[in-house]
Amino acid sequence: MRARPARLFTTFAAALAAVTLTACSGGASQSDQSGAADESGTTSQSGSASDSGEWPRTITHEKGELELDSQPERIVSTSISATGTLLAINAPVVASAATSPSDITDDKGFFSQWADVADERGVEVLYPNLEFDLESLIAADPDLVVVSTSGADSTIDNYDQIAAQFPTIAVDYSMQTWQDLAQELGEATGHEADATAAVDDFDDYTSQAAARITAPAGGASIVSFNGSGADQGVAKKTGPHAQLLESLGVEVHEAPEDLDTSEQARSDFAFVTLENLSRAIGGESVFLLTGTDDTVNAFESEPVLANVPAVTSSQVYPLGPTSFRIDYYSGKQFVDAVVEALG
Repeated sequence: MRARPARLFTTFAAALAAVTLTACSGGASQSDQSGAADESGTTSQSGSASDSGEWPRTITHEKGELELDSQPERIVSTSISATGTLLAINAPVVASAATSPSDITDDKGFFSQWADVADERGVEVLYPNLEFDLESLIAADPDLVVVSTSGADSTIDNYDQIAAQFPTIAVDYSMQTWQDLAQELGEATGHEADATAAVDDFDDYTSQAAARITAPAGGASIVSFNGSGADQGVAKKTGPHAQLLESLGVEVHEAPEDLDTSEQARSDFAFVTLENLSRAIGGESVFLLTGTDDTVNAFESEPVLANVPAVTSSQVYPLGPTSFRIDYYSGKQFVDAVVEALG
């Protein structure tokens, strides 16, 4: 099993209610398989940069090793958290598990940041509401199944049952960035070149965006604002959200350690009480995770936050509903939200 960086990612607010997934990420975007992204930032499979490499090959994964005789052509994902990355590397996904429809999904339960891409590529719902269904898996007739070891979409308890019938790999997206996951899945699917292209393209996208914004001189905080009666998340520099914002040239302020109520050490967010949130926020701006204009209004209307500099200067910005996770697609949406706020 490979060693991987411990970069945990959690879902918040609407994401908690809708999916309650724990996921990794770091943002990325994908180049067209011929080298140029289309206007939506997605790519078609027709010009794939995939290099099939040598087959058979042995894939090392979270449950051991799998020998694949040939490049997979019908991939099924039981992990909705991994599906976006598979799409980003142009892997031939034919079906994916879906979560319960909500304001962060389409009406089928696919995450909205990549649902249109899935539709364009004919990806079917494997089963709804993250309720594992072996019969649906058998009907999909995959030559590779991707399962997750963590999160609400994990089917690791069914791994032996699945692996007895289909070539299967297990991934742990909670312990790596989406870029690292892309490289891992690229090796397993023969799409290493597409994985590299996706990461490189997002780096270019982020670099170009950074040149279009004016970063607040005093830096900013990223906050998961959950209203009264709940703890609030404040991003840490070691988490994927803070790393992406800092790659755009914005200094991120962390919450003081003595305010953190987290029961377990984590690298992405500190959690603080609402009463302590004003002390936990640093800098002159605030970016709200999963935030919309309504979230901004609620944040600015909260009495205990009335004297926060970002509130008094009206520098509170929404990052959009898909920002609860950073994957290839939502990472670009995160970047676009920052450009809209600071451009």
